[in-house]
Amino acid sequence: MTTPASASRWRDICHNALWKQNPGLVQLLGLCPVLAISNTAVNALALGLATTLVTTLSGSAVAAARQWIPNDIRNPVFIIIIATLVTCVDLAMNAWLHGLYLVLGIFIPLITTNCIVLARAEAFASRHSVRAAALDGLMMGLGLTLVLLLLGGLREALGKGTLFDGAHLLLGDAGHALVLHLVPAEANYQFLLAMLPPGGFIGLALLIAAKNWLDERARRRAAQRASLSASPISSVASTE
Repeated sequence: MTTPASASRWRDICHNALWKQNPGLVQLLGLCPVLAISNTAVNALALGLATTLVTTLSGSAVAAARQWIPNDIRNPVFIIIIATLVTCVDLAMNAWLHGLYLVLGIFIPLITTNCIVLARAEAFASRHSVRAAALDGLMMGLGLTLVLLLLGGLREALGKGTLFDGAHLLLGDAGHALVLHLVPAEANYQFLLAMLPPGGFIGLALLIAAKNWLDERARRRAAQRASLSASPISSVASTE
């Protein structure tokens, strides 16, 4: 049965992972794949989903086994669990999404060393229940995936004038219908800076600035509401 306290706890985990402590915009973890693979929306989405699968499964596995893992060797054991899951994801992608596997290359095995995965296993999964760890891993992975998708879409639109180019690698032949040409293909449009790593740095900086602006606006509105709600009490107190 879900109580108001437990519902609030689940909401806090989701809000913390997706916005307040977003791994791509706030914690700035796993920047190597974020900057290297986010040159197209499809590549970014595929790597984000693969990372989400690993964070969810590794969080669940670490939480389930935490009582039997000696504290002194917990990090090597966590890495063995994560490496096993990443190997399964790597082999599955090679078997069923081989074209996309060739594009993403070394970055799939490198999920093993992604700071986000190990950090959540150490900071959260090793101290909480399986359900909470699974939700935290899922939301952290989805938070990173959203950042990757936004950054990949921005860089692809500016760099190639398209969106979701290469979707057939992820979705099969049906993916060809999802490709959007923002600039006519005949124009052979290219903006190389957006496709190279410096473009990734600039795009990520813009996303971080946008998040900080939204947070600051929310703080000002909350302060204004608190000031307005406190005003009648102050006036009554001064009258007395």
